[in-house]
Amino acid sequence: MQPQKFQKIDFNQEYPCPCRRRGHLTPIALTEAFGCNRCQQIFVVDESGQVLEQLASSYPYKKAWRWNGHQWNVANPNFRDSYLPIALGIVFIMLVIWLPLALNAKPTSHSAVLVIGIILLALLPALMVLLAYRR
Repeated sequence: MQPQKFQKIDFNQEYPCPCRRRGHLTPIALTEAFGCNRCQQIFVVDESGQVLEQLASSYPYKKAWRWNGHQWNVANPNFRDSYLPIALGIVFIMLVIWLPLALNAKPTSHSAVLVIGIILLALLPALMVLLAYRR
């Protein structure tokens, strides 16, 4: 598989919007930015001229794309893309390690509470994933 060659973004050219396929990016006069005619988003070009970043005050992480001549490709895969496997791995490790330790503990009146507490702690990352992907 050949590595993709990314092109420098030209301010005299129109591009399709990376957010919505129907919109078009047009250069904003006297700036190094583009505006979408459909979704009204503003995008800026970084110093190298190869990465287009979305300006959004409500989103904590910047979305960025690179132009390969035909379409936009995500420039920096973010943590959210790998959040689900990491959270599921944490839940699996907690259940594999903590649950046998809790079940092998001396039978006392507190062992049932301990097992329930460990199961609830193991389900906490799953709840975090549910809340994160619910949006």
